[in-house]
Amino acid sequence: MPDQEDVVDLLLAQHARIEELFAAVLAGTGEARRESFHELVRLLAVHETAEEEIVHPLARRSIDAGDDVVEARLAEERAAKELLAELHDIGPDAPSFDSRIVVLRDAVLAHATYEERYEFPQLRHSVDADRLRGAARAVRAAEAVAPTRPHPGVESASANLLAGPAVAVFDRLRDAARDAMRH
Repeated sequence: MPDQEDVVDLLLAQHARIEELFAAVLAGTGEARRESFHELVRLLAVHETAEEEIVHPLARRSIDAGDDVVEARLAEERAAKELLAELHDIGPDAPSFDSRIVVLRDAVLAHATYEERYEFPQLRHSVDADRLRGAARAVRAAEAVAPTRPHPGVESASANLLAGPAVAVFDRLRDAARDAMRH
């Protein structure tokens, strides 16, 4: 049941989907590869924005050494966003795409492992179940209005709240235009 899903379960499911999409991009060709890559870009963008707005502030307040844990995750997210933005700009048909997507995959999966190992267990231990379920609902709401492309340098909750809505509208208009051109 979605109402019973807590934020850790939600993020773990998204991590699994991200891993599946990396595999699909690496194995795919042509339009299927481009579609998988666009879905990956969108999921990574909204996932990281929601973590930055909801999960990391909760972790800062709730877990041991929360500031240190979150700062390390934000540094990883910033590096991944920069590489994702570069890949988005060159596109999946570029000659250097394959080697760069492997670097991104390895960085993103390492980042997910760190979250799963250091941040998520502490959240489950330190935050009551009702609050974790509320955080899942907040993450879903944040994802609904999050930018759909990477925007390096926007890794804090306040930066996302200031820049996010305008950037999200622009991203979603570009997505709609891209989709309209395909049909």
